[in-house]
Amino acid sequence: MTKPYTIGIALALATLVVALLLPWGAGGGSRADYTNPALVAQGEALYQQYCSSCHGRELEGQPHWQTPGPSGALPAPPHDESGHTWHHPDQMLFEMTKYGIKPFAPADWVSDMPAFSGVLSDQQIWAVLAYIKSRWPEKARAYQQLRNEAAK
Repeated sequence: MTKPYTIGIALALATLVVALLLPWGAGGGSRADYTNPALVAQGEALYQQYCSSCHGRELEGQPHWQTPGPSGALPAPPHDESGHTWHHPDQMLFEMTKYGIKPFAPADWVSDMPAFSGVLSDQQIWAVLAYIKSRWPEKARAYQQLRNEAAK
């Protein structure tokens, strides 16, 4: 006869094994968890307030985003699947949002992307990224997850 605590221990161990084997589940094991409805909703509100004026209400970016404008800066890229956001790991996207593009670009790079450090908290930045990721097709999320794993 199996004792109740033995079954409890077995269930707890099974849960732990599953958690360890599947750390990159649907949400990617990321703080930008696109499967978390509350986080995505918060991210959408923040995106609309702070990002949409440049990157578009529907994440479509600015026209001709791959061609420098008169200042030499590239227009804001799309964050939907037509852009390249999903080509970058979460941590890089977080840092580019927090610190701006300058720390990651060549010295002569011209960018209109502001740093959001001091404007958005780290948690708010992760929420915005969760919202953006929630809008990508599964193929883009799967590719981006590979970029996350490679960045570890």
